[in-house]
Amino acid sequence: MTVAPAGPGFSTTVEALRPREWQLGPGQPTLVMDQFSTEDFHLIVDDVSSKDGRFYLGWFPLDRPGTDGEGWKIAVTGTAQVRGYHLSFDTETPADIVAATVARVLQTSRRL
Repeated sequence: MTVAPAGPGFSTTVEALRPREWQLGPGQPTLVMDQFSTEDFHLIVDDVSSKDGRFYLGWFPLDRPGTDGEGWKIAVTGTAQVRGYHLSFDTETPADIVAATVARVLQTSRRL
């Protein structure tokens, strides 16, 4: 059943408005860390960096020092022409979500 808006706005379905169950809790960090090979990355307990030094992933289960609850930090260094970027997730972000993000970052990289 679709509910039509009375005026400007949006329409939705009754099914879309039903309560959902959401994945919560940090999960297993190995889902993230297991994506890295020693051929291309330096693995140090809970930090990973690419051998070219342009990619970094840090896991801070008790939160990254100097932050308010940052549990994961992903950074890709830019070049002279294009700026890099960084992503952060808090300590309670499910590892599945971080793993999916890392997988996409890795998929967009290519060997030179």
